[in-house]
Amino acid sequence: MNKSAGLLLGIVVAIGAISAGGAWFTGTKIEGVLNTSIADANKELQAAMVGSNGTASLELVSLERHVFSSTAHYRLKGEGEMFGEAPVELLFVDHIEHGPLPFSRLMSLKWLPVLATSHYELEKTPYTEKWFAAAKGKSPLSGVVNIGYDNATNGTFELQPLEMALDDKSSMKFSGLSMDIDASAKAQKVKANGYMDSLKVTTVSEDQAPVQVELNGLTLASNLTKSTYGFYTGENVVELASGKSTFGVKQSVLDFKKFEMKNLTEEKGSNVSGRADYKVSDVSFNGKTIGSGALAMSLKNLDIPATLSLMQVYQSKLQPYERAAAEATAAGLPAPELKLTEAEEALLKSSLEKLLAAGPQVALENLSFNTANGESRANMVLDLTKPQTIDLPTDQLVRQLIALLDFNLQVSKAMLVDVLTVQSQIDGQTDAKLIADQATATADMFSSMAVGSQLAKLDGNNIVTNLRYANNQVDFNGQKMTVEEFASFVMSKFADTSATE
Repeated sequence: MNKSAGLLLGIVVAIGAISAGGAWFTGTKIEGVLNTSIADANKELQAAMVGSNGTASLELVSLERHVFSSTAHYRLKGEGEMFGEAPVELLFVDHIEHGPLPFSRLMSLKWLPVLATSHYELEKTPYTEKWFAAAKGKSPLSGVVNIGYDNATNGTFELQPLEMALDDKSSMKFSGLSMDIDASAKAQKVKANGYMDSLKVTTVSEDQAPVQVELNGLTLASNLTKSTYGFYTGENVVELASGKSTFGVKQSVLDFKKFEMKNLTEEKGSNVSGRADYKVSDVSFNGKTIGSGALAMSLKNLDIPATLSLMQVYQSKLQPYERAAAEATAAGLPAPELKLTEAEEALLKSSLEKLLAAGPQVALENLSFNTANGESRANMVLDLTKPQTIDLPTDQLVRQLIALLDFNLQVSKAMLVDVLTVQSQIDGQTDAKLIADQATATADMFSSMAVGSQLAKLDGNNIVTNLRYANNQVDFNGQKMTVEEFASFVMSKFADTSATE
């Protein structure tokens, strides 16, 4: 044996010895790692279920420990109204390769040492046997997780393609979904990316007309960081390349291209802010292009400790009361009385005052719809503030709660004409001049009614309404008045409408 071959053999033997020793050491630590991970998972499940009528938990059922590998079994249970009449129980098996050099990673040329590599999958039970049949005998849910020595994790999550009957009138065809997930120790930071090719659900409506929903090209992405208060902040993105719904006796088709949803939350001190943006383009009905739409909402200056306190009261008192009231109503009995202790009333009041003292703002930043010739849009800002005291008559309390209300609405007459034109075409009309004349006349009539009622004014080719309230003063379409005068003005317009009808 030459020196090079001897050196290579020595390296291989050394790596094998280190790996074997490391695997034995990992085996002695694996149960503690699993128990810690399960405890952390249950905390996250508990936080995720806040505000829902249900509970969920994960438990380690058994662990068979060997030198180079271990086999673990888990049970995931869900109970409560959101899971249906009977509790949901899913069983998982986990084949764990001990580090530092699991064989599967060596085979894929990934030689960075890890504590362990987990290969988990859903087990077949009477509850899940239909899913296995739909996945042609494969486990419909599986994944791989690599656990680093710093307790960071990375891996993949897979949902297998499924084709199954949901009931005697409904079926589903699912292409499968795959996700890559990276998380730091204790999941303080989480990144995830996923993709689904297609999902098709077929069923029938109440009038027995066929209904079919198709979604194509779903992309998911998250970049999250756990906040000081234990919830996640950061960005989530959902994108759909296209979607289509077929419904009704005439089998009408509503479809779209490129739907996008983004939400972002940020923590600053003891406050949290967030926003959500939705966009959809190329909406059409029965092949006739309608337009595109957008929605953007935001929430600012929400005091976190006060919000958590209010949620605690809601969970401990209001949720049980809501269930009891629903059960009493179903039985034909009067609803029970909601009772709060003095301490709970004091907590509720102090938390609400603290929440309002932070000056929370709720905003509809953009609600818009565009057609070929026009755009209609609306926006609103509502600033809240702490009143002198919560114990005020309702009308006075509302005035002191609202620091600012700013609402703006613009309806494009050209957009109305576009939408009405498509509607006429869908209804089967073919005379282009008649369609255009009817659409224009209807848009003009709507404009005249809105302007004539003094609830709107005309700005070029747009029908607009502007309302601003601050410091007990209302500015409505440029006309300044007190709250009482504005209320009387609006009531008179509704009274006039009722009298006309």
